[in-house]
Amino acid sequence: MTTAELTQVEVSFPTAMQTAARLLNVTPALLAHLARPQQLHTRQLSLLRDDGTTLTMPAWRSQHNNWRGPYKGGIRFHPNVILEEVATLSGLMTFKTAVINIPFGGSKGGVQVDAKKLSPTEHERLARAYARAFADVIGPELDIPAPDVNTNSDTMGWMMDEYSRIVGHHSPGVVTGKPLRLFGSAGRDLATAFGGKVTLDNIIHRLGFTKTPLTVAIQGIGNVGGGLAKLLVDDGKYKVVAISDSQSAVYNQSGLNLNSVFTHKATTGNVENADYAQNLTNKELLELPVDILVLGAIENQITADNASHVQAKVVLELANHPITSEADAILGHNHVTVIPDILANSGGVTVSYFEWVQNQQNWYWTEAEVNSQLTDLTTTACHQVWDSAQSHHISLRVAAYLLALERLVATAKWRAVI
Repeated sequence: MTTAELTQVEVSFPTAMQTAARLLNVTPALLAHLARPQQLHTRQLSLLRDDGTTLTMPAWRSQHNNWRGPYKGGIRFHPNVILEEVATLSGLMTFKTAVINIPFGGSKGGVQVDAKKLSPTEHERLARAYARAFADVIGPELDIPAPDVNTNSDTMGWMMDEYSRIVGHHSPGVVTGKPLRLFGSAGRDLATAFGGKVTLDNIIHRLGFTKTPLTVAIQGIGNVGGGLAKLLVDDGKYKVVAISDSQSAVYNQSGLNLNSVFTHKATTGNVENADYAQNLTNKELLELPVDILVLGAIENQITADNASHVQAKVVLELANHPITSEADAILGHNHVTVIPDILANSGGVTVSYFEWVQNQQNWYWTEAEVNSQLTDLTTTACHQVWDSAQSHHISLRVAAYLLALERLVATAKWRAVI
């Protein structure tokens, strides 16, 4: 892409953001600033394969907004990732950090590669190649990457090491989501799930549910969905009756034996035919008659085609953008409460912020301290979003965007950036 073409890449925000902007009477000038990333960087990475061949692939870093602090956002390695997706996700991160009220902006990175076909040594070479390619536009005070799809704590550790070599000094704060042995944060692995649980607890309380246990179906058995499942097992208010991976799903109306399901998944590679459970498709899981449906996999899972079949009373978005705007309207019409992604899955970026703070101070917290701080910030954000929704008679999603926009507008005016 040429420089001129890059400047025309727009962020695809949900309808809820436009609704919130109208309620706030946000000026066209400010909306124009938010419609496009402030900076878009594109590179070509070369990866030496283990067999001696060289693989070349595009890579990007979208820096959407830094009015409230350094850019912040994950890096995904995926064969179908495109620049427009990276740009949109960087915009969503701007709003997510504003909702939870941490001093970061929004960014996102991507490499168009099938990471599942890479060996561990190839994955390391790619991580280091990305750090070298973008070393001039990332940094602890500028833009702080984190793991996302098909990247993990090892990826971040390699990137931190490579960046430190380039700048000539130890720089752990350049990325977050690092292994504990490389100055990561306690509590980071389960941060998104833990924050999701805190959010769910708060909203369920506000909704006034008296029935217990509440039945839960979870799409996704990875770090996010599986992590939440493990937390819910220890809480008598909930009963997990269904869970899925990318290939299959299982269901038991009386409640799953999750230890058995996780063991089966580890042994066979999927959840199909797990003991004491009925096999389902992912489609069927989304339409189960449960109290709570958790979307912890990938985007665009509930669309205009299947939204009317959702029977859950509450939908918790732990994945990014798992419900389309059209589907969101249908769910609202059917009185389904949707807890939006920019609130529900903000635990990951919040603990990333804690990790960055610890790196900057060179003072490290216990897991209990991390979880206590995460609970406090998340609970405050839940109360603010709920109160805004009630006072304006709007959905939680619109309320979350309204809260974020209020903070972005206030900062923009105070800093005279528009």
